[in-house]
This record gives sequence, C-alpha cells and structure tokens, in this order.
Amino acid sequence: MSEIKLDHIVKDFDLRNGLKHTTIHAVKDASFTLESGKTIALVGESGSGKSTIARMITCLETPTSGTITLDGKPVPRGGRALHQYRHNVQMVFQDPFASLNPYHNIYHHLVRPMKINHLAKTEEEYEERVMKLLERVELSPAKDFMWRRPHELSGGQRQRVAIARALAPQPKILIADEPVSMLDVSLRLGVLNLLARIQQEEQLAMLYITHDLATARHFSDEIMVMYHGDIVEHGPSDEVILHPKNEYTKKLLGAAPDPDAFFRAKRDHNA
Repeated sequence: MSEIKLDHIVKDFDLRNGLKHTTIHAVKDASFTLESGKTIALVGESGSGKSTIARMITCLETPTSGTITLDGKPVPRGGRALHQYRHNVQMVFQDPFASLNPYHNIYHHLVRPMKINHLAKTEEEYEERVMKLLERVELSPAKDFMWRRPHELSGGQRQRVAIARALAPQPKILIADEPVSMLDVSLRLGVLNLLARIQQEEQLAMLYITHDLATARHFSDEIMVMYHGDIVEHGPSDEVILHPKNEYTKKLLGAAPDPDAFFRAKRDHNA
C-alpha cells in the first residue's frame, strides 16, 4: 500500500515585463492524501491550478512552500532517490500526440522506461513485456502496433500507448491529466473504462484531473473542486454531486449539460 500526501502546498509564478513585476498564485494552499486503490477527481475550470498540482506531484514543478511525501518520505531533490520516486509516480498527459516523440516507434516508447528501470535482462524479455503491455491497453495483436510510429495511429490508440508508457515502469501512483479531452466523444468512455480497470487491477492511487463532473462522479471515489488556486470543496463523489456546499460547485453543476432537460421541457409543453 502506498500513499502520496500534499501538505499546505503553495505555488507562485513570478512574471517580469520590463520593470513590472507580477506574482501569480497558481496554487494557494492544497492539502490532500491519495491512497492505493483510490481515485480522486480534481475538477475545475481552465487556469484553476489543476495541472500545476499534477506537475508538482510529478516533480515537473517545485512547490513554493509546503511538502509532498510518498509513503512518509519527502520528495527527493535529485540523485537515485529522485529516480526511484519518478519510477513510482507516472503521468498520462492530455495530448497524446504531443507527448509521444514522432521519430520513434511504439516499441521504443514502451521499452525505454523498462530499460531505465532494469525490468528485464534480454531483448527477448523486453519485447515480450512490451507485447503484454500493449495487450493490457487493448492494442492487439501487439505486433501490429509495436513498430508503428505515433502518426500511424488514431487519437484513441495514441492515448492508449501513452497510458501503456506510464504503466511501463510499474508505478504506484498514476496522474491522469485530462486524459480524454483530446479524444472524440465516442472514444472517451473506452479509455476511461481502461483506466478504471487498470487502477483496480494494480490497486494504483490515481489522481484524475478533469473539468467534467459527470465522469468525475462515475470514475472516482472522491471529488475535489478547485477554483482560482483553492480547493473549495472535497468529499465523497456522490456527496459532492448530490449535496454541494460551495457556491462555485453549484455553478459548475448548473452549467453541466442535462440530456433529459430537452425531453422534460417538450413533455411539459405538450401536456
């Protein structure tokens, strides 16, 4: 069992334009714990600070203040300890085409994190691992995908490769930053179901970042609502959706499309 804990995390960005100096408070005071076997959805509008939290957890950004710990140990600053931390904490980015190198084939993308972490001894073992990983993310027959390049795949297939790459080093924590927002609506459910299945099979701790409250409720155990750098509401998914306490959460729910509204209005009109 693993857990990652954020304790009073703050992130400021200093901007300079000539003599003018501006400080942007991207994350003001975030505290929460992400545990094995649990999914927390982080919901909010663009610019609310969701991705900044993800980048701090994955060491792509350094907090201005506060602490992040994995299994009680602070995030290391460098060396082998940082390598081990990144082995345990992986991220699925929003845009699969931008996150995959167009010059390399799919085999290269998946075998590289395996080799960095010395997960096999021979090329045959690595190739077998890659094939199994492709089959786990429902890209089969694996040999048809291994030697292709990203531009030869559809958007949904590329995102499955991105998920496979995040799983390659066998992490304990998975950060999914808007993993389906770049996909066609018809493909989103399949990718989300894949993430949910893998999370349960591996008992991963998952942070699912989204602006979609409907998928947040369906695929997460808890929901955190973020607004202008603050986590304004946090609780069990059904509780947050059915009994919101914060006014911003109520506005988000009010703005969500209701597929039954049209038919109710039509029925009332004809009554």
